[in-house]
Amino acid sequence: MYWNTSSAFTPVGLALRDPATRKIVRTLGDAACVLVRDWPRNDGDEYIAAVKACVDAMSGKLAPEQFREVFLRAADEAGIVTLNVVQKGVRARRPHLPATVRR
Repeated sequence: MYWNTSSAFTPVGLALRDPATRKIVRTLGDAACVLVRDWPRNDGDEYIAAVKACVDAMSGKLAPEQFREVFLRAADEAGIVTLNVVQKGVRARRPHLPATVRR
């Protein structure tokens, strides 16, 4: 299993429960922990799909970026605010990601 894989997984910032509870999900292991420990609802269809997709991604059956899309849908279903996290220098390490706008 690929618990700590982060290749091709664009980090996601989450605002859980209240503005003071924030997490950054960088790896499949981070996502699994958030889904099990911190998710506000564990009965939605998208939540169940995200848990299954996380297991599939950890076992190599699903690409991490595909899991990320399922994870974002589950967050939307649960009313969790999500933010795209842009890491400095990520373009050099992951040239397949779109360029960011710089001011």
